[in-house]
Amino acid sequence: MKKTNLLGEITPKQFLQTYWQKKPLLVRQAIPGMSALLSRETLFDLAIRDDVESRLITNFRQQWKMQHGPLSQLPKPNQKNWTMLLQGVNLHDDEADKLLNQFRFIPDSRLDDLMISYATDGGGVGPHFDSYDVFLLQVHGKRRWRISAQKDLTLEEGLPLKILRNFIPEAEFILEPGDMLYLPPHYAHEGVAIGECMTYSVGFRAPAWQELGERFLEFMADSIDLPGRYTDAGHLSQQTPAKISDHLLETVTTELSKLASTPEDIAIFLGQHLSEPKSSVFFEPPERALSPAKFIAAIAKQGLKLHRKTRMLYRSRYIFINGESFQPGATDRKLLMSLADEKMLSATDLKSASHDLLESLHAWYCEGWIVVNQRENLSSETKQ
Repeated sequence: MKKTNLLGEITPKQFLQTYWQKKPLLVRQAIPGMSALLSRETLFDLAIRDDVESRLITNFRQQWKMQHGPLSQLPKPNQKNWTMLLQGVNLHDDEADKLLNQFRFIPDSRLDDLMISYATDGGGVGPHFDSYDVFLLQVHGKRRWRISAQKDLTLEEGLPLKILRNFIPEAEFILEPGDMLYLPPHYAHEGVAIGECMTYSVGFRAPAWQELGERFLEFMADSIDLPGRYTDAGHLSQQTPAKISDHLLETVTTELSKLASTPEDIAIFLGQHLSEPKSSVFFEPPERALSPAKFIAAIAKQGLKLHRKTRMLYRSRYIFINGESFQPGATDRKLLMSLADEKMLSATDLKSASHDLLESLHAWYCEGWIVVNQRENLSSETKQ
């Protein structure tokens, strides 16, 4: 990976204070000498796979169409006005994962994935807006971007894409390899390929409140503990049999109020929810898993690292990994916090690991969540 100057002349702190979720930022040569990490042929091969989220968008004869993958057939590269989108490429390629990690000045709880857009001349997805922050990095060819802070976000009806009906651009840029454009949520924009081009989009998680609410209720349903049963001795006398009595209402209200969540409940929910891989993500156990003893001997010499698909977070006493949570002891917790932040632990780091933690690490290794340093070849794994 080449040396970067991702944010130009400003620091991450200045970026977050001045631009993040506020206004666009154009950075010329954010990554000098940048070129595509994956060839056109490799992208086409990924589009065929059923474990890669892909979409084909065409605008032939001024008619928008969208097809979801796997994409067994694609238009020819010399045909104009089509785009292929590959979501989560960082899950399938080490170099793409390394590039995504350069954006970790944004917390992992928000960082989502790296999407690759391959487009032929004139290709694009129409004027639109995103509900999340995005960095648009040009890696091959040129793309013309037109952007607008307009408040009118009315969409065209009857189209397979969310295309703005009344797009009025306020600024225009042509991005060449190495250039990058940051856009905050709901900022209208349109990108059109000038010749064959590839653009890498780094997106961020911004769950809707409704989604979080529904998932939180599911989470709380698993931990409900309300012993006992309703009784109303001495409170049944009433002249109107169909009326819900005050005693029934007050008693049930008192009991159900015990379901109120605490900040700790919400922290555990968020950790599990935000670390849970997407439904399309699958882990493949090692073909010949090491025994516990051989695994411990291997990491004692070589250390270990997180598999690129693993999501790991922490908060207070809790560690979260791939949707699961637990509370390790203080020494182990410090080690796991370092693993989450650095995505690896050295052999020296692991000297202080408890027997319980080593058992957990071996179980994660057998699940495919972690790998032994220099012993596993991630790029040659089978479908995951």
